Amino acid sequence: MSSPPQAEIKFRTQNQLSELFAALDSGTGQEVRRMLKTLTPQSIAQLLESSPPRIRQVLWNLIDRDVEGEVLQELTDEVRSQILDTMDTEEMVEIMEGLDADDIADILQQLPERVVSEVLSAMTETDRLRVESVLAYDENTAGGLMDTNTISVRPNLSLDVVLRYLRRHEQLPESTDSLFVVNRKGQYIGLLPLSKLLTTDPAVTVREVVNTDVEPIPADMRDTEVARLFEKYDWITAPVVDEDNRLLGRITIDDIVDVIREGADHSLMSLAGLDEEEDTFAPVRRTARRRALWLGINLLTALLASWVISLFQNTLDKVVALAVLMPIVASMGGVAGSQTLTVVIRGMALGQIGKSNLSWLLSRELASAALNALLWALVMGVIAALWFSDVTIAIIIVAAMVINLITAALAGAILPVALRAMRIDPALAGGVALTTVTDVVGFMSFLGLATWHFG
Repeated sequence: MSSPPQAEIKFRTQNQLSELFAALDSGTGQEVRRMLKTLTPQSIAQLLESSPPRIRQVLWNLIDRDVEGEVLQELTDEVRSQILDTMDTEEMVEIMEGLDADDIADILQQLPERVVSEVLSAMTETDRLRVESVLAYDENTAGGLMDTNTISVRPNLSLDVVLRYLRRHEQLPESTDSLFVVNRKGQYIGLLPLSKLLTTDPAVTVREVVNTDVEPIPADMRDTEVARLFEKYDWITAPVVDEDNRLLGRITIDDIVDVIREGADHSLMSLAGLDEEEDTFAPVRRTARRRALWLGINLLTALLASWVISLFQNTLDKVVALAVLMPIVASMGGVAGSQTLTVVIRGMALGQIGKSNLSWLLSRELASAALNALLWALVMGVIAALWFSDVTIAIIIVAAMVINLITAALAGAILPVALRAMRIDPALAGGVALTTVTDVVGFMSFLGLATWHFG
C-alpha cells in the first residue's frame, strides 16, 4: 500500500489541530485526551510542534504516560528541551524506560551535567552502562548515533542453534535485517542476513554463510559520512566498532533519516543565519534575540557597501543614471555568486569536492560565469544605451557587470573552502560573506569606472 501524499498528511494534521484547539477552548480535557489516544507518537509530536507554547504544555499533560518517551524522542531538540525543563529526575527516568540507548543519550545531551548525573544514577546498572557507552562519543559521530541493542552470534554455531536462540527472544530489535557475527573477543567478523538464515540448511554453520564484505563503521566517523555510506550501499543496519574492531552497537536506517533531515534543515535555515532546531512557535523574546545577531552582522556588511558608495558621491551627483543602474550590477553578481556557492557547498556536503578536483571546478565556474557575464552584460548595455541615450554609460555597466559576475563566481567557489579551513560553517557564513564581496566589488567597479571617465 502506498503512503499518503505530503499534502494529505499536512491537511490531516491541520484538521487534527483544529479539532484539538476547539476541544481545549470548550474546556473538555477528557475529549482531548481521548483524541490523543487515537494518534501515533509521531503524530502527537507533530501536533506539539505545531502548537503555541501555552497549548503545547496543556497537550503534553494530557498524553498517556506510557507513550511520553516515544513522543519525546520524536520532537525537535528545542521543543524537547522546553518539555524536559518542566520535569524532575524521577519523571525523566520513568519516561526513558524502554527507550533505546541512543534515544536516551539524545535526550540526556540536552540536560545540564548535574541533571544527567542524577538521571544516570537513578537508572538500573544495565541501562546506565548502555547509555554511558553512547554518551562517551560525540553526538554527531557514529558512536553517538548507535544503538547498543544488538544480537550477535559466533561463527562456529549451526544455523539451527541460532534459530533456537532467536526464538528465546520475545521480539527482535527494530529494523533487524541481519545478525552480527563476532569472535570470542567480541570483534566483528561479518553479517548473517536473516534471509540467508531462514533459507539455508539448518545444519550449515554460520561461518559458511557469513557475509564478510560489509565493512564496519568506526565509532568516531562523522554522522554525515555514515549517511553517505547508507545511501551508497542501501543499508538498513550497519555495525559500529571501536579502534580494536570490537562490536559496540548498530546504526539503523531511521537514525540516518534523522541525520539527512537535520542536514537539510541546517542547509535551509543557515541561509538565514538560523538554527535548524528553530522552534516555529518559540516565544517572541527568544525569537527576536536569536535573529538580532544575524541582522546586526548584515547591517555591518550593508554599512560597508554604503561606505563604498559614499566614496563616489560626487560622481553620483553629476550622473543621476548611475544611481538608477547601480543596484543591477550588485544584484546580478549576487545571483551568480549564489549559484556557484550553492553548488560548491552541496558538493562539499556530499564529499565530492577535494584538492584533486577543486581547480577543475573553479575553472568550470569561471568559464560559465564569463559566458553569462558577456551575454547579460551586452543585453544590459543595449537596454542602458536605449534608456539613457548614452553609449558611455552602457559601456561602463557592461564592463562592471563582467567584472562583478566573474568575481562573484570566483568568490562563490573559494569562500566555502576557505571558511571550512577556518572551521566556520560555509552554509552559515557563506551567504553573508558572498553578498559583501559582490556588493563591494559591484559598486566599486561600476562607480570606479564612471569616476575614471567622468572625473
